[in-house]
Amino acid sequence: MYMLIGIVFIVGYLGIALEHPLRINKAATALLTGVLIWVLLMVGQHDLFGATQGHAGTEGLVEELMHHLGDIASILFFLMGAMTIVELVDAHEGFRVITDRIKGTNKVTLMWVLSIITFFLSAALDNMTTAIVMCALLRKLIKDKNDLWTFAGMVIIAANAGGAWSPIGDVTTIMLWIGGQVTTGNIIAKLIVPSLVCLVLPLIWFTFTFKGTIQRPDALAEDNPGHKSVSRGKQQLVFVLGLVALLGVPLFKTYTHLPPYMGILLGLSILWIVTEIMHMNTIETDKGHLLVTSVLRRIDVPSVLFFLGILTAVSGLQVAGHLTDTAHLLDAKLGSIYAVNTVIGVLSAVVDNVPLVAAAMGMYPMEQFPVDHPFWELLAYCAGTGGSILIIGSAAGVATMGILGIDFLWYVRRMAFPAALGYFGGIIAFWLMWH
Repeated sequence: MYMLIGIVFIVGYLGIALEHPLRINKAATALLTGVLIWVLLMVGQHDLFGATQGHAGTEGLVEELMHHLGDIASILFFLMGAMTIVELVDAHEGFRVITDRIKGTNKVTLMWVLSIITFFLSAALDNMTTAIVMCALLRKLIKDKNDLWTFAGMVIIAANAGGAWSPIGDVTTIMLWIGGQVTTGNIIAKLIVPSLVCLVLPLIWFTFTFKGTIQRPDALAEDNPGHKSVSRGKQQLVFVLGLVALLGVPLFKTYTHLPPYMGILLGLSILWIVTEIMHMNTIETDKGHLLVTSVLRRIDVPSVLFFLGILTAVSGLQVAGHLTDTAHLLDAKLGSIYAVNTVIGVLSAVVDNVPLVAAAMGMYPMEQFPVDHPFWELLAYCAGTGGSILIIGSAAGVATMGILGIDFLWYVRRMAFPAALGYFGGIIAFWLMWH
């Protein structure tokens, strides 16, 4: 049964990778994979755990599923809240506050500018929210699909690199920070340079391989025929409120100790009320597309369901023991903290980095690796940036894939090498600085 669960995950993963040749939506494949793994867990519980194990018993497994579902739901509600805020700002043409100021069309220059913005924005927000915001910007700046996807791939790399060195930039760094393995000042000091290397090396690669100028999309009026444009004041108000709602989440979490999705829902509810009041006296035909009720219909539900499926599948692997066994195997075969963390980072491109980091935190006690030990810092870097190698290896990648419809195999061909170049370059930089 243990082997069968692994096979189901691999076959499901191939189905996701081959979405376009198979013409089957990746969300359907991910959901099927997630449900099948839990069915096999339930049916084969005695083979897997025996009668004495804590997971054994139908009630125990259902409790495990509900526990994981709580974690998954918090990610999904956060994703839906952030996507709604971004779509609402987009509907009010709020991103023109930024796009109108970006005049250049040179691909290389624009890629450097947007990547650096993404890198630092990700450290202040988190990599998934930053990716959602940048996707909305890219759609306003770039018309050609291949160029749009290339820029989006660089946004994923930049968002993950920016999230790694900040204690609130990536969920795995947050786990290590809350767990007491790393401190704020130290994680910034130790990882800022490796993270910059992780960003700059792919940018250098594209500087020499990505030439020409971008083609801007057609006028906004053509995108929304019959819709009257929003006044400049309303554009700016909704943009500022949206930005405050997103940037305020880390502060909300710090002061209330509530999960981030509560912060994003607070911001969305305030923005919802403000826009309702704003359009109270507007003619119905002019305001329909500007209301949250209309924006919610444009949220990419298949992407949310894809997230649900893939995270459910990975939680099943965690319960079955695949991830813990992998962590122990790495420890036994490799030994070196550099080798172990490097492989964990590469694995995080295939499976979710959260359970991998959780397994590492459980396997290595604080007595072995005390606070601010290089092992924890390198783990934060590798788990945060290794996911960029494949598009479904990080929350930022999955969100971008859903919003812009990026093909898995296209990403492998186009982005895997520069992402790996940055990833391994950052590890070498860390080793040279702190070995």
